[in-house]
Amino acid sequence: MPEVIFPGPEGRLEGRYHPQKDRDAPIAIVLHPHPQFGGTMNNRVVYNLHYAFYNLGFTVLRFNFRGVGRSQGEYDQGVGELSDAASALDYLQAMNNNAKHCWVAGFSFGAWIGMQLLMRRPEITGFISVSPPANMYDFSFLAPCPASGLVINGSSDRVAPPQDTVNLVNKLHEQKGITVTHDEVAGAGHFFEDPHMDPMIDTVKTYVRRRLTENTR
Repeated sequence: MPEVIFPGPEGRLEGRYHPQKDRDAPIAIVLHPHPQFGGTMNNRVVYNLHYAFYNLGFTVLRFNFRGVGRSQGEYDQGVGELSDAASALDYLQAMNNNAKHCWVAGFSFGAWIGMQLLMRRPEITGFISVSPPANMYDFSFLAPCPASGLVINGSSDRVAPPQDTVNLVNKLHEQKGITVTHDEVAGAGHFFEDPHMDPMIDTVKTYVRRRLTENTR
């Protein structure tokens, strides 16, 4: 899989780009957890989400936010990281301008950034939010949430308590025109340590596969 360097708002960003042979393939971007708590694009959840999308026929990009790995800049409280995600999506779209579907997936801090990206980019047709930290970050900007997606978390998550995730999902359920699906993996923690990784990824793949066949927003 090619390593790529592309321009971001604060200098170069480092990524891994995994294209399909099909020029019309759907595209997906995968966002990693908190840079100040060891989050990188090679996090296990991020890596597995990347391959889940690739194996479903997507051209996929994951990358390091500013100040992580070989990406230039420094941590910016989520503001700059959102700009990084927008630059990464620009880069992905520029190389895949025939893509009919555009998805964003994020894990933890990356889920928060991904949902903000969703609000700014109407071309995003679906999202995956894994372990969204609804206890730490304000998700009230999702008013209204512009696309349907899957929120998935572990029932034993001690970083982002499940009840906060349920409250977030319930607010999103009140919105018309979109469907937010919620799945809780029994016994799983925030990071989906084994044996919980495979069931989580299988749920994601089943959801994305269904959405692609339904062709719905």
